[in-house]
Amino acid sequence: MLAGEEIYVPDTSAVVEGAISRLIVERGIRGKVIIHRAVLTELEHQANLGKAIGYSGLEEVKRLKKLSEEGYIEFEVGGERPKSVDIGHADYGAIDALIRDYAFSIDATLITGDRVQATVASAIGMKVIFIETSKRSKLKLEEFFDEETMSIHLKEGVKPVAKKGRPGEWIFSIIERDPMTREEVEAIAKEIVEEAKGRSDAFIEIDRRGSTIVQLGSYRIVITRPPLSDGWEVTAVRPLRKLKLEDYNLPIKLVKRLEERAEGILIAGAPGMGKTTFAQALAEFYVNRGKIVKTVESPRDMILPPIITQYSKNYADMGELHDILLLSRPDYTVFDEMRSDEDFKLYADLRLAGIGMIGVVHATSPIDAIQRFVGRVELGMIPSLVDTVIFIDKGFVEKVYEVKITVKLPTGLKEAELARPVVEVRDFITGELEYEMYTFGEQTIVIPVKKIPLHASSIVDRVVKYVQKILPEAEVYVEDSTVIVVLPKDVSRSVTKKLRRIRILEAKYNVPIKLRMK
Repeated sequence: MLAGEEIYVPDTSAVVEGAISRLIVERGIRGKVIIHRAVLTELEHQANLGKAIGYSGLEEVKRLKKLSEEGYIEFEVGGERPKSVDIGHADYGAIDALIRDYAFSIDATLITGDRVQATVASAIGMKVIFIETSKRSKLKLEEFFDEETMSIHLKEGVKPVAKKGRPGEWIFSIIERDPMTREEVEAIAKEIVEEAKGRSDAFIEIDRRGSTIVQLGSYRIVITRPPLSDGWEVTAVRPLRKLKLEDYNLPIKLVKRLEERAEGILIAGAPGMGKTTFAQALAEFYVNRGKIVKTVESPRDMILPPIITQYSKNYADMGELHDILLLSRPDYTVFDEMRSDEDFKLYADLRLAGIGMIGVVHATSPIDAIQRFVGRVELGMIPSLVDTVIFIDKGFVEKVYEVKITVKLPTGLKEAELARPVVEVRDFITGELEYEMYTFGEQTIVIPVKKIPLHASSIVDRVVKYVQKILPEAEVYVEDSTVIVVLPKDVSRSVTKKLRRIRILEAKYNVPIKLRMK
């Protein structure tokens, strides 16, 4: 080493962000760059796990080696390999301390993108270059988007395509004529990860072996790579426009309910139909009325004002989120993309604690959204958890249901002793009863209540065949659109057990079934 030659020791954060090569090329720093063995060990570990940050960091090391060969800097590897105890305590700063102590011992300048690391180094009198990554003018990814593009789909060996239009009304469009190479897709993926590491509006939500999910500004990006997928792939989704609740032209009756009564709201719809866009509009609707609103997302892809705190399921377990939300007591919590049993349990716990809940679920029909709770909670609790279901189709509010519970004889049953608690699902606008949900024995029955014409012989004939199959020893015939079942006098115990199935059949098809004895 020459006398007076400047020495630079970058930590893992600076290497992952590609900061050192930029300093050399853009700011013209010269001297010796020493990569600590702890950095290489950490990058190797991340790459072995298939995580994008590991590959990004190793690419930066390769760039530094090339710059050294071109005569810009001297490059070497130094320091001792970290011990197992250091690796085990990496989250507590053990690796950072190892690199910092090494730089201090050789009077080197520490390069870091970690504000805490920079603060500690400055406090003990070290020379520090703190990298505060600035937002790039434009990413390669953004060049694929125009005003009509909803999403782009890039995969090695395939021509890049874009989905253009609006929810429910879109077309696939080929962006470029030539298929993309593996190197091109991989370079775009690494640029995304590097950018996400240094931006305040970006998060690496999930980084697993074979996949990375990034929220970069308004872009939700999914990166997959071998061995999970058969090639490198980047999928990026962007909301075309941000709507207010007023833009949906909702009926005044519904707006009034949202303002005054709705506290257990389900927003349902098929993928890509605009559920999250509506949830965003509803969240801002409540904020503008002086309500405290928070969100639980995975990933955090809602575009919301800073007053709304957005929590990620990927950085906390359900117990921690439960405690945070229960103690901070927001007026409303928007739970985006509810899928697992844990998601529904958290929704239920918070709603029963008095917090207004807005859950977003995938469903092909509004009744399917309610049925997502069946089996996860007791049937009688559902109206306490969900009072309003809003079904979104092609970006518009297609259907609104109101959910209530009452005690009555379910539609289609005749005997008064069969009265029981029934969950009623009504069209909120017309008040028409559309579905009933109740327990029959050990089963939960969900049936449409709209009358099935009794003259529809195909339905009645089907019921007759089912009854004959269940009770082959009985005489079955139709009288005035009612199925008559004549049982033998010596009814066995096995026949008695089958009668429950007959009642379920009656409820399912809404066809009266009368039992008689010979």
